[in-house]
Amino acid sequence: MSSVKRIKCVSVNCYIVSEGDFAVLVDTGKKKYLKTVMDACEPYKIKLILLTHGHDDHAENAAALSVKLGVPVGMHKADENLLASVRNQPLSAGGFFGKMILSAALKEPAERKRSTLAPSVFFEDGDDLTEYGVSAKVIGLPGHTKGSIGIDVGGKDLIVGDALMNIFYPTVSMCITTKKPCWTAREK
Repeated sequence: MSSVKRIKCVSVNCYIVSEGDFAVLVDTGKKKYLKTVMDACEPYKIKLILLTHGHDDHAENAAALSVKLGVPVGMHKADENLLASVRNQPLSAGGFFGKMILSAALKEPAERKRSTLAPSVFFEDGDDLTEYGVSAKVIGLPGHTKGSIGIDVGGKDLIVGDALMNIFYPTVSMCITTKKPCWTAREK
């Protein structure tokens, strides 16, 4: 049975899903948390980096960690364009604080060197992660981004990326196309 360890990176969480010695790193955080994430990975034989979606706060360290750990990076194909720019997919927000956060997210610094990350594995709803050493399945959660995914860990834990948000209070993320909560968009 797989277990989940959370890596706190302030505004985002990364996770290690492990079974025995083998593990999958889910999300990688922003550059300032590279050492934190790398240190958390050291006790494990990481077999894959899996991104819940392509926003920087979840994917910024993926290229560096892929090289350091010698493992592939996987995500849903529909989010690959976000690795080049957050503006490659529509963004929406509800409420005053959501709109403030959205405004900040849209201000991509010109001096930021974007990663040359090219995922080598693409996952879809229902894909199994046992070949990477863990008992888990990918679940499609389109809404926050076109290719948002989650990870069902043995039916006991569910990692959802930003399908749920907890910035000022727990809330459901807004769907990029319907501007309704992601879960509502998934049900249709």
